[in-house]
Amino acid sequence: MALPEAKAAFAPLRDASLLPVDLDIQRRPGGTVVVRSRITLQPYETNLPARFARMAQAQGEKPAMAKRASADGEWVFTSYADLKRQIDGATQWLLDHAPRDRALLIVAENGPAFAVMTFAGWAAGLPVCPVSTTYAALGGDYGRLRHVIAKAKPGAIFAQSAGAFKAIASLDTGDARLVTCAADAPGAHAFDTVTATPVTQAVSEAIAARRADDVAAYMLTSGSTGLPKLVEISFDNLAANSAQCQQTIGKSAGWHDVMLDWLPWHHAAGAFAMRTTLLEGGTMYVDDGKPAPGLFDQSIRNLREVSVGYYNNVPLGYSMLVDALEADAALRKTFFARLNLMLYGGAGLSQSVYDRLQALAVAETGHRIMLTSGYGSTETVSAFMVIHFESDKVGIGLPTPGAEVKLVPSGDRYELRARGPNVTAGYLDEPEKTAASFDEEGFYRTGDLAVFHDPDRPEQGLAFAGRAAEEFKLSSGAWVYGGALRDTLMRQLGTLMTDLVLCDDDRPYLTLMGWAKPGASPDAIAKAIRAVNEGQHGGSKIRRALLLDTPPDPNAHELSDKGTVNRRAVIDRRRGDVERLYAATPDSGILIIEGDA
Repeated sequence: MALPEAKAAFAPLRDASLLPVDLDIQRRPGGTVVVRSRITLQPYETNLPARFARMAQAQGEKPAMAKRASADGEWVFTSYADLKRQIDGATQWLLDHAPRDRALLIVAENGPAFAVMTFAGWAAGLPVCPVSTTYAALGGDYGRLRHVIAKAKPGAIFAQSAGAFKAIASLDTGDARLVTCAADAPGAHAFDTVTATPVTQAVSEAIAARRADDVAAYMLTSGSTGLPKLVEISFDNLAANSAQCQQTIGKSAGWHDVMLDWLPWHHAAGAFAMRTTLLEGGTMYVDDGKPAPGLFDQSIRNLREVSVGYYNNVPLGYSMLVDALEADAALRKTFFARLNLMLYGGAGLSQSVYDRLQALAVAETGHRIMLTSGYGSTETVSAFMVIHFESDKVGIGLPTPGAEVKLVPSGDRYELRARGPNVTAGYLDEPEKTAASFDEEGFYRTGDLAVFHDPDRPEQGLAFAGRAAEEFKLSSGAWVYGGALRDTLMRQLGTLMTDLVLCDDDRPYLTLMGWAKPGASPDAIAKAIRAVNEGQHGGSKIRRALLLDTPPDPNAHELSDKGTVNRRAVIDRRRGDVERLYAATPDSGILIIEGDA
């Protein structure tokens, strides 16, 4: 089926027209390094509603979006003309009913209704605040949803489903107007009625009034260490970031073409995909699957039917995809037929997954496929660093035009900071947190650590080297570089485990909990962990491991909508399992990796 990975490494790359590398590097006294591209950022338009209006007029009846009517249903298409009609109607309704100085809160699944309300909010001059539907499914007092409503103070709320409406209706939303697609929603306005509002000249006037420094969105941080912060994103931030990525990888990514994507639109990367596809005139196929048990089959079905030139996923998604590709010849044929470029989230793709993907690509096409990274955060809108050069190394790339990266020495690594037109000015009503997040030169402190692949050849790019918040100390005083160690473990365990978490602060030694792939034996997992231990010292050696029976629960914040595991939430929720790992006499379910602990 797949060529041996060593042979695949020598196959030529399928052509990917990427931006040349031309770096300006400043090395300062004390070891700080500032890296930027010498290539000037191309001009860009900041009035996104006006740009979409022109695109919709040009594209007419071309499909703008496709979404299945149900999990096993057929694709339903929405044209650019129809999308624009709905957006204009919703814009008029917001102008008539929503206060000008208040946000539009959106609690919805990816799909045409979400896109309609987003562009309508922008056209009407309202900051759009998209919220995960998980917040409306957690029950209890809906603490996170309550927190976001209190911070954003919305004047209008779009709660698409009956469940979202029920959660919103149970909270104090003040005088906010509620819009929903759900039937039997007392006090709410029907989405179909809102979008059918007769349009007046006020809509085009509102669109023309949009300015670059208007706040377009309040995007939520992950909230993995507490309640989420609301990041203020301007139209200039959004447009600059789209221009950066278009200039760097746009010819191969081809957002004007067919896109198939599952990333949630209330997250930075997913929002970028939806926004950029519609502004470039492409067709967005909404993938209702995701890299999670029971849901990834939907993604595989879609990938069998929709062949794309560009594919974007998180590392966990690629891990699941490569397993499926190795087992399914029909899937391989469709997936690789038009593929020019794959992109993964910057911090954690297993090298073994990378190598297996390339072996499959070569076996199917005779070429390797350019596999790039996009590194960024909510505060930078989306990716501002990209691998846009030939490389077989997993990394986070180099800054796009207009972006600057400041690397501040932190031991044998660098703390990574960012500056550019794509970077937020700060957090909504959080002046102290905003001030703490920027240094004296206005660089945003990402909290991530990085190293050069080759310090003597910076054009080979940077590699992720951990997150400061993931580093912790054992009771012995030994530091555990959690992000880097987890990455090393997953490179070794990528064929055996879907994910893992390291345990734990102030314990006498290091252990792990994780999720085995179907068919992976505990003995094989223990052997692979021992192989990693051979390259570690002291506190970084794993002594015991526990394979968990239940998957990470997104309703308990153990798993984000992007498929990333929240280490702290897993440990806090599974305290009983952690205690089993450190019991004086371990039970039979504990894998003994080193010594008798």
